[in-house]
Amino acid sequence: MATSYLFLLSLFLLSLLSPSIALTKSHIPKPNTFVLPITKDPITLQYFTSISMGTPAVSLDLVIDIRERFLWFECDESYNSSTYHPTPCGTKKCKQSRGTDCINCTNHPLKTGCTNNTCGVQPFNPFGGFFVSGDVGEDILSSVRTIDNRGILTKVHVPRFISSCVYPNKFGVQGFLGGLSRGKKGVLGLARSLISLPTQLATRYKLDRKFTLCLPSNSKTNGFGLGSLFVGGGPYHLGSRGNDVSKFLNYTPLVTNRHSTGPIFDNFPSVEYFIKVKSIKVDNSIINFDTKLLSINKLGNGGTKLSTVIPHTKLHTLIYQPLLSAFVKKAEIRKIKRVKAVAPFEACFDSTTISKGVTGPNVPTIDLVLKGGVQWRIYGANSMVKINENVLCLGFVEVGLDELLEGPLETSIVIGSHQLEDNLLEFDLVSSKLGFSSSLLLNKASCSH
Repeated sequence: MATSYLFLLSLFLLSLLSPSIALTKSHIPKPNTFVLPITKDPITLQYFTSISMGTPAVSLDLVIDIRERFLWFECDESYNSSTYHPTPCGTKKCKQSRGTDCINCTNHPLKTGCTNNTCGVQPFNPFGGFFVSGDVGEDILSSVRTIDNRGILTKVHVPRFISSCVYPNKFGVQGFLGGLSRGKKGVLGLARSLISLPTQLATRYKLDRKFTLCLPSNSKTNGFGLGSLFVGGGPYHLGSRGNDVSKFLNYTPLVTNRHSTGPIFDNFPSVEYFIKVKSIKVDNSIINFDTKLLSINKLGNGGTKLSTVIPHTKLHTLIYQPLLSAFVKKAEIRKIKRVKAVAPFEACFDSTTISKGVTGPNVPTIDLVLKGGVQWRIYGANSMVKINENVLCLGFVEVGLDELLEGPLETSIVIGSHQLEDNLLEFDLVSSKLGFSSSLLLNKASCSH
C-alpha cells in the first residue's frame, strides 16, 4: 500500500511540475481566436506579419494583402521541409486553389517548391506589378498564436496548411520579391477564397468565418507600432487598458462584384472586399458628383473597395475634384492656410495653422455614408499626411481619366491603408458584412499598442 501511495503521489507531483505530461490531447482547450501581430514598415508603408513554415521551421515575414487569394512565399535554399506535400494536378485542392497549369520541374532540382505533376498558380506581386509562378503545396504553419476560452495565449502548429511555394528567380535585384519591403519573403492573402488564411483556419478549427484587422499608424520603434490580425472573431482587447473595442463597431454589407477584378481576370466573381458608399460629406455637407460612379455597373466598373497595399485612398477624378474643392473651402472657413502642393497630393496646408486633438489634426471631417444608414467618419489622423514639421497634406490621390482608360475594369474609390489605420475592421465572411469602428483614437484606443 505504501509503495502504491508513493507511486500515485509521485505522479501527482510530476503532473504539477510538467502540465504538458498531465494534459492529454483531448483536454487541450479549443482555440477561439487566432492572433498575429502586424508591423508597419516606415519606408515602404507596407504592413507585414511573421509566421513559420515547414520542418525544420523557417521564419517568414509576409506583407499583408487583403485582395490576394492565398499565402505565397519564396522557398529558397533554406527551405527544404520534410513535411511538405505538393498538391497534384487535377485534384480537389488544386481546383480549390484555382490552379492555372501543371508544373513539371525541368530547370531546377526536384525539391520543395519545384516538383513534377504539381498544381501551379500565378501569385501576384502587388508592389512589383507582375505575376510569378508558384507550386501549390501543404506544410506545417506555426508561430501563430491562439486565445482559448480561458483567455490564455498559446502557440499552435497547423498541419497541412495550403500555400504557394515560389522558387527563387533572378528577376531584377530582388527576383520575384521586387517591391516588397526589405527582408520580406512573400505575401499573406486574406481575400474571399477557399484557401486564404482566414478560411483555412476557421474551417480547420470550426471557428467563426471572420477576420479582423487593426493596422498600426506608427512604425515599430521602441516596442510600439504593433497592430493585430484576428481570425475567428472577438472580443478584441487593445491598448494598455485591455478594453474590448468591438462595442464601437458599426456594420455595413459587403458587396459582391460579380465580375473578376484585378490583378487576375477570370470568370469568377471578385475576391476583393467591396462596400456600398451612397454619398460623401465634408464637415456634414454632402458633396455633389455623379453618384452612378458609386455603383458597380454591369461590366464590373465603379463601386468602392478596400486595400492594404495602396497607401492613400484613390478617387475617380469626377469624385476627387468635388471632394478637394469642398475640403479646401471648409479649411478656409477654419482659417487653415493653404501652401504649395507636394506630389502626389494637391491640397497641402501650413501645419502651424492647424490645432490638434485626440483624433489628430483638427481639419474638416470626411464622412462616407454607407448602405445601412451608417457613416464611416475620417478624422484628421487618417485624412492628413505629414510631409514635414510645417506641412500637412490631404492624403487622397486622384485617378485621372487617362489612367482609367488603361485597364479593362476600374473601381471608383479604393480606400487606402492610411485611411484604415487605427480603425478596427471586422470582415464577416458568412454574414457578408463589414464591421468598422471609425477612428479608435476617439475612444482613447489605438492599433499601435
